[in-house]
Amino acid sequence: MNKLLETLRGPWAAPVLALLAGALFVLALAPFNVWGLALLAPALLAELLHGQRPGRAARIGWMYGIGLWGAGVWWLYISIHDFGHTPAWLSVIMVGLVAVIMGSLTALMAFLYRRFRLDRAALLTFAPLFIAFEWMRSWLFTGFPWLFTGYAFLDTPLEHYAPVLGVFGVGLLAVVSAQMAAALLKGGRRCWPAGLVMVLIWGGGAALGLHAWSKVDPAQKLSLSIVQGNIPQDVKWQLEWRDKTLDIYRQWSKNEWGQDMVIWPEAAIPMFQYEASEFLVEMENNALTAHSTLVTGIPFADLRKLDKQGIPPFYNSIAAIGQGYGLYFKQRLVPFGEYIPFESLLRGSIPFFSRDMSSFSAGEPGQTPLLVRDYRAGAAICYEVAYPELTRRNAVNADFLITISNDGWFGHSIGPDQHLQMVRMRSLENGKWFVRGTNNGISAIIDEHGRIVKHAPQFKRTVLRGQVFMTTGQTPYLRFGYAPVMMLCGLMLGLGVWRGKKT
Repeated sequence: MNKLLETLRGPWAAPVLALLAGALFVLALAPFNVWGLALLAPALLAELLHGQRPGRAARIGWMYGIGLWGAGVWWLYISIHDFGHTPAWLSVIMVGLVAVIMGSLTALMAFLYRRFRLDRAALLTFAPLFIAFEWMRSWLFTGFPWLFTGYAFLDTPLEHYAPVLGVFGVGLLAVVSAQMAAALLKGGRRCWPAGLVMVLIWGGGAALGLHAWSKVDPAQKLSLSIVQGNIPQDVKWQLEWRDKTLDIYRQWSKNEWGQDMVIWPEAAIPMFQYEASEFLVEMENNALTAHSTLVTGIPFADLRKLDKQGIPPFYNSIAAIGQGYGLYFKQRLVPFGEYIPFESLLRGSIPFFSRDMSSFSAGEPGQTPLLVRDYRAGAAICYEVAYPELTRRNAVNADFLITISNDGWFGHSIGPDQHLQMVRMRSLENGKWFVRGTNNGISAIIDEHGRIVKHAPQFKRTVLRGQVFMTTGQTPYLRFGYAPVMMLCGLMLGLGVWRGKKT
């Protein structure tokens, strides 16, 4: 075994294996769900880094990151090329740049791991360092919180740690157990303690599954209809499609008034609120007459706050009207999709950087929940649901959660499946039901355990009907957030450093 590992750590084999390991990790996530690969990939990376010079370790880590991001977010090509009208060759380069830039964080992690010789106590140090860098991805430079290890372990015993420690805690325990499995394979005097730790981690997850942190109150519920308009993405913002789009939602909602809540997806109304005032009055009258609440996505221009050129700030928003009230402005915008970093340099250079709907402003933190009849709905728009801490803050004062999205940007790719998987994790972390309304799928109703109760087919104009229930009780994660798992990571790293020096 030791000779084999020495061969795999060679100057040519290690980077190639790291690249493959990163790419294979993606198969552990939705829609493939081969969760064992989420154990194999980080364990293999830890073994490849062992004993390497810091510079070579950085290259190995970089290759792992390039494989991970190149395979994990290739659907960006569809957004950039098919809908951003960027040449194919340039679209490939841009996706490659994303992989190279995001992979540099794994390179830095690997460099630090070897620079400070943390592999002397690898079983204590690798997992917390690995997860600390995942956490960093959730906020650094506004964050790109995608491809977290913990997502792979939904529907396994480890998922029951999510209400306690969140997605980062699930990932931490998964990577620790992966390293313990590697120690078992290598044998030696560490063999039986490694086996014991694995049993405790997985057995502990199964035991936590017997405890309900939050419970459904059968008397507190809302009936709902999610209208999935399936408006083609390439015509969504064309002027000649405005009236067609409004008529689609008008007609497909005609039989849904009377439900407690009717949900339309992100930017279902493809114009600013002041341009759609007559239509909004019509829909509000329909909702009020039927004692319903309409929750819809709509771009919002705040005409009270004009700049020196007389231009108001634009927001991607959710509005609740009828038998409800509220307006939520999206807080976390998609770089290059909803705003252009370095706009003065990039806007106009290629069509992708010149789209009309890429000048949104970010909403303020601490916004109040939407009111749907007598219940409070914590809101998230599309990409925001990928942020664990933002969703947690919005869930604290909410009875249930709503997210609206338009995954039409991703076409027939794995992007929408990954996105839905994140919604399931957010529901499980916070112990609340989540309602997801999308333009072309995957619209879904998810319970407090992260289970999909009902969902609509993709790429079909349809209505998904169901109920959402309110819950009582709070999960530890909802109360404390990621602080406990970050403290655990710090403790493990501290023990590892002490152990390494002693060794």
